Amino acid sequence: MVEQGKYMEAGGINTHFHEDGEGDPLLLIHGSGPGVSAWANWRLVFPILSKHFHLFAPDVVGFGYTERPEGIRYSVDIWVDHMIAFIEALELQNLSIIGNSMGGALALHIAHRRPDLVGKLVLMGSVGVSFPITEELDAVWGYTPSFDNMKRLIRTFSHDQSMADNDDLVELRYQASIQEGFQESFSTMFPSPRQRHVDALALKEEELKGIDKPTLLIHGREDRVIPLEQTSWKLAHLLPNAELHVFSQCGHWTQIEKTKPFCDLVLQFLNR
Repeated sequence: MVEQGKYMEAGGINTHFHEDGEGDPLLLIHGSGPGVSAWANWRLVFPILSKHFHLFAPDVVGFGYTERPEGIRYSVDIWVDHMIAFIEALELQNLSIIGNSMGGALALHIAHRRPDLVGKLVLMGSVGVSFPITEELDAVWGYTPSFDNMKRLIRTFSHDQSMADNDDLVELRYQASIQEGFQESFSTMFPSPRQRHVDALALKEEELKGIDKPTLLIHGREDRVIPLEQTSWKLAHLLPNAELHVFSQCGHWTQIEKTKPFCDLVLQFLNR
């Protein structure tokens, strides 16, 4: 079963990841929500995309089941260095990257620092430019564990509000957020004031204009966490080889709310 992950050393960190499929490698980098892991983020797209690509979905250091080194101070540099070490440890060639939310910003930083490692980029509800933090993102990063708080967050993430009425889903995400070590590391990542964390994930305009990789930007029109007009719309104007697809009736969870159309779009773009 793919949800049974594997472990390997990447940059001195015991790294948990999921792998499936064959062909050209495709790296999937998850976002930064409470209790998130690679599998929670990508479980629905794995069976579809793995028929066409060799998938790798790691838990970024500080998240999921990857080692949390004692005394580590989480930052963009730490996360980017970890992902570059992961790519190099596996010796991945002709690599495309899908980055979700914070993972999109990490993908952009990788492409900026190490263009030799990257072929194409797919950025989904991505950060990477500075914007005034939304109340919703502030609530995501300021999450304190409770069933009701998780229910509120699921309402925030999805356009389809009935998802929050699915107590099994809420319980699953709540339980994930209180596993040993999860909240302890999460609570140290984004202390208030939280605008500085949005700014830290952003690249300078000149840096973005220098990333010439073919890039597909995907965004939910009703995304209240990372607003379309202030992020992907700006990125579409700054990245020289970008195209933008907007899903209507869709919030921040594109890969969950629009699983099949999302995968169709990604495959069409990557196979072009």
